[in-house]
Amino acid sequence: MSLEIFWFVFIAVLLSGFFFLEGFDFGVGILQFFLGKNDRERRTYISSIGPHWDGNEVWLLTAVGATFAAFPAWYATLFSALYLPFVVLLLALIARGVCFEFRHRAYYSARLRIICDITLMVSSLFSAFLVGIIMANLLIGIPIDLQGNFAGSLSDLLKPTALFAGMLGFSLFLSNGALFLNLKIEGELQERVCKISKILISFSVFLFSIMTIFFWKHSATCLVAFVFVLASAVFVFRKNYKLAFISLGLCIACSVAALFYALFPNVLISTLAENNLNIWNTASSKYTLKIMSISAAIFFPIILAYQIWSYYVFRKRISPRSANLEV
Repeated sequence: MSLEIFWFVFIAVLLSGFFFLEGFDFGVGILQFFLGKNDRERRTYISSIGPHWDGNEVWLLTAVGATFAAFPAWYATLFSALYLPFVVLLLALIARGVCFEFRHRAYYSARLRIICDITLMVSSLFSAFLVGIIMANLLIGIPIDLQGNFAGSLSDLLKPTALFAGMLGFSLFLSNGALFLNLKIEGELQERVCKISKILISFSVFLFSIMTIFFWKHSATCLVAFVFVLASAVFVFRKNYKLAFISLGLCIACSVAALFYALFPNVLISTLAENNLNIWNTASSKYTLKIMSISAAIFFPIILAYQIWSYYVFRKRISPRSANLEV
């Protein structure tokens, strides 16, 4: 395997980790506002992801950094073409971080806490929707001229297919968040999540079936992803939430794999003639990729081990009585 192919696959792995881990972060951030009837209940839901949200975002930062270093031309074209969606996504992620960090400092103001909860819900909603739109544009293509520059407008990025992908991503993240809460919350709050989980996963299966019908010819891996989301729905109705959570995670991973498989060897498809960007004409030098590979081999296992350890430490279920008052 060449270094160009290795880094193409590694970026796909990083994005899979981000969509799965940050996916339930987004889902919980949205659901806490609708499922929590008061401040203490919303705080309980938020506490379930309090120790993890910042670590989950590291996967996105690493994926962006890897893209910049391994495929600088891809990075330059993608981020200039999708400048506005990326700016909105960045602002939404910043707003989420502010809500997590400052909510517990507003112990003196119920109004400020509810503002933080609303902001967390809205920013999580926008984040979940935008990442679906961004990933869809990789596959359906954007206008790129011969110099590799974006030659379109915002309307070219908001095609019906891209909007549908945003809705599908939003639905999957909501389902992922609900399943995560089923594993982390206990008591009456968990019972509310159980009820909504069936609705959310059913809606996800419906949207995913439509996506599979139109895209399975591009990548047969879509069929595998659909099998996993269907299995997740079966497990939800059988109240086996652990297997449902795992199945949905595999569905998300297979969806990213299907996208990158359909793209290969391209990294960005142009709707103007044959101006596609691929792993060969956008990659850094062999020496750069070699140094990056050595660094990844050293540090990635350490980061992965630390994150697994953090989830193990905070593995216990929580309730309004035991929720961390500082989250």
